[in-house]
Order: sequence, then C-alpha cells, then structure tokens
Amino acid sequence: MSKKIIVILGPTASGKTGLSIKLSKKFKGEVVSADSRQVYKGMDIGTGKITKKETQGIPHYLLDVADPKKRFDVAQYKILADKAIEKIFNKGKIPFLVGGTGFYIQSIVDNIQILNVKPDWKLREKLEKKPLPELYRMLAKLDPARAHNIDKNNPRRVIRALEIVLKSKRPIMPLIKNKPAFEVLLIGVKRPKKELKKLIEKRLLKRLDEGMISEIKKLHKSGVSWKRLEEFGLEYRYVAQYLQNKLSYGQMVWHLQKATEHYAKRQMTWFKRDKRIKWIKDTKQAEKLVKKFL
Repeated sequence: MSKKIIVILGPTASGKTGLSIKLSKKFKGEVVSADSRQVYKGMDIGTGKITKKETQGIPHYLLDVADPKKRFDVAQYKILADKAIEKIFNKGKIPFLVGGTGFYIQSIVDNIQILNVKPDWKLREKLEKKPLPELYRMLAKLDPARAHNIDKNNPRRVIRALEIVLKSKRPIMPLIKNKPAFEVLLIGVKRPKKELKKLIEKRLLKRLDEGMISEIKKLHKSGVSWKRLEEFGLEYRYVAQYLQNKLSYGQMVWHLQKATEHYAKRQMTWFKRDKRIKWIKDTKQAEKLVKKFL
C-alpha cells in the first residue's frame, strides 16, 4: 500500500485549522503544522496557534519546536517535518500537512533538496546597513522568482534570500526536487476577497481581545529584542512598533489589517502556481476528495 499524505493550505484566516480537525477526526489523521511562525515557543495568540482544547485530541506536530531568539529556517523545518510524517505513518495514521507557508509545504510535497548555506555574519552586517528597498531591488535582479514571492517588508527574509544567492552563486529557484516517498492530495481553502477581508478583521480584534499585546510584551521581557520581534512581521512587527511608541493604537490596527490582507494576497500568488491544488468551497467537497484519494 502506497503512503499518502493530505495537504490543507490556503491564505491566512481562511479556515484551514477547523477543516483539518474535521477531516483528521473522520479519516484517522494527525496534523503536521506548516506555519513558519507557529514553530516558535511563546508565540501563540499572535500566530493563531491551535489550543489544546481546539485540537479535540488530534495530535499536532511542529508547534513550539524553536526558540524565538534563534533562527529557524526551511531546512530545519524539513528535517523535523519528515520525521513527524514518518512517525504518523508508523502509527497507521494519515498525515495532514496544514498551513499557509508555501515554501514549507513545497519542501515536503516536492521533497526539495534545501541548499545548506550557513549564515555569513559579516555579509549580513554589511547588508543590514543598506536600506530595505535597495536590498529588495538587489534580490529582484539576482533572483526574480524569489523576490516575487517574498515579503519585501521583512528585512530578515530579504537578507537571508540575498545571502543564499550571493553565497551559493545561484538563485534559490529553481529548486532541486526529488521524487517524494508518498502520494499527495493538495486541498486549497479559498474565500471571496470581501469575506476574507472581514475574517481577517474579526480575527485581529479577537486576538487583541485575547491579550496579543501582553503576549508580545512578555516575549520582549524574556529577551526577544524589538528588532527580532519586528522581523517576525505582521502582528509582531506592528505591536512591537506600538509598544515602542512608534505607532498609535489606531495606526497599529490599521497597518496590521492592511499588511495581513497583502500577506493573504501573496500567499494566493504562491499557491496559484501549483495546478495540483484542488480548491474547495466547503467541508463536504473536501471529504469527497479525501475519500476518493484514500
């Protein structure tokens, strides 16, 4: 019997988590997170990390595996995710890879050989002195494909992408793909633009209500620098700026709403390239696809 995994992907706030729980319960699945920020300990409310109660007893992997003070990249993610998937197979269960970080998902689905480029601190120091728009222009010239999909407001990601290109003397794309050891079903959760905008706004207000600002204050007190918090983008960037009195409360909320909408748009740009994704409108449609696949 061939090994099979199911991927549930889509833009932020589209409802991937709820769907993954329903499908995991119905088809004896366990969840491997594919979220580049939920790997970090202490980053719970701001990343929308699933709570123990919300898991409904479904085991989840790749949550809280990294220290926010340290770097964690796709190469490290792939090693841990491969191990988690193998563990789920050995239990006779179905791995559900769930999240919105396109590169993390692609690393598993296409069994990508990640370029092991070690950090060059001197190069990073040099690049950090340049303005972010200039760094982005450099990346766009050296690796247009990566520049197109990257968060150009995230200095950490732009610098790391430049570091890889400059050190390896080749663009990050095209990546070296190997034959995956399993069959894959990719399910995409899509929402109309207006609906997604409202869902993003509703979720943002809920996170603020749940204590997201206190969470970010606590992270800073535990030794995570403002600079590092801003590198995480979205909630962590704008709340950190608010806590440093760089933004008013109203400005923080406005910037965060707009940045999250842009992020969702970038996620869809990434996913739209993959013609294997089967986009669904409801749970019934997803259930049919999974049943047929298994």
